[in-house]
Amino acid sequence: MPTLTKLYTMQEASQHNTKDDCWIVIDGKCLHPLQVYDVTSYLDEHPGGDDVVLESTGKDATDDFEDAGHSKSAKELLQSFCIGELDTSSPIIPELEISSKREAVKYSEKLMDLTKQYWTIPVAIVGISVLVGFLYLHKK
Repeated sequence: MPTLTKLYTMQEASQHNTKDDCWIVIDGKCLHPLQVYDVTSYLDEHPGGDDVVLESTGKDATDDFEDAGHSKSAKELLQSFCIGELDTSSPIIPELEISSKREAVKYSEKLMDLTKQYWTIPVAIVGISVLVGFLYLHKK
């Protein structure tokens, strides 16, 4: 029978980023999705110091955790701080979503206008380079 766990968004987890309230998100590997851990009570005991852990808040800290070469016992200890799973159905950074096609069209039109407006600069540079090269070769 599957166990019910609390789901958290990355935005929720990233709000817990202080020494008094610190959550990290790490991949549980194999059958487990990204898991959320409340490591506040462990910060003072962490062998690498609390700064190392605090740098990993608000993002997927799996690579940081694995790169540190944690032992099997450290990985087992981490499980005792698990408070839930990351809800991957919601976007990690909602602000990056394009809200409508209309905005995307406006962006592409603005980009095209800028391209039309500034085409003369690279053409002038190439033209001057060709002219200088021609004059240089003509003097020889």
